[in-house]
Amino acid sequence: MDRAAALAVLNGKILQAFSARTVNALRAAAPLRVALPYIEPVLALNVAKEIRKDALVIRRGVESAATGERAGADAVPELFAATRAIDEDFLAHTKGLPVRLVIKYEEIEPVRTMRIRYVLDAAHRISTRWQRPGRLRDALRAAYAPDDFEMTMCMILELYGRETRALSRSVQLPAMLAPIRERAAKHLSLVMSEAATRLATDLARGLYRR
Repeated sequence: MDRAAALAVLNGKILQAFSARTVNALRAAAPLRVALPYIEPVLALNVAKEIRKDALVIRRGVESAATGERAGADAVPELFAATRAIDEDFLAHTKGLPVRLVIKYEEIEPVRTMRIRYVLDAAHRISTRWQRPGRLRDALRAAYAPDDFEMTMCMILELYGRETRALSRSVQLPAMLAPIRERAAKHLSLVMSEAATRLATDLARGLYRR
């Protein structure tokens, strides 16, 4: 497995863990359980979408490290354009769900662009410090001090959460659930923010544990 693929697999596991923690917390909120059958399938498809998007960004970051230079200024808009194609596939898969989604790019673009920059920089930084032969764990520890790693992971996950929350506000729930829509959106925001902080802390502890 090459470096980009290894980093993408790790990133995918982290995003899946983040999504699982979010769903488990939502299940624990009794008043919102009635909306979960509509929200949970969207979250599952969304995490798969984000894993695909991040894989593109990670590969570009690893490729730039191999050349000894950072990705050029055109990399972020190019990657953003590529993610929109993945969005279209995502929307096609949601057509069978009892909800309707609209991706509001005027709200999402600034958040996604920032996250692309963070993931691109992280992939470049880690790959630059990855010795041959060497383990990914060692590369991560060489690339970041514990506090820096935790802060970086928290920011990337928080940005993921912000985009997911923006998407959730476009979910058209059945009329009978309309009264709890705003409440559900606010609770999702709180849950994802807390999950991002805790998961980043757990990842840092696991990585730097002796």
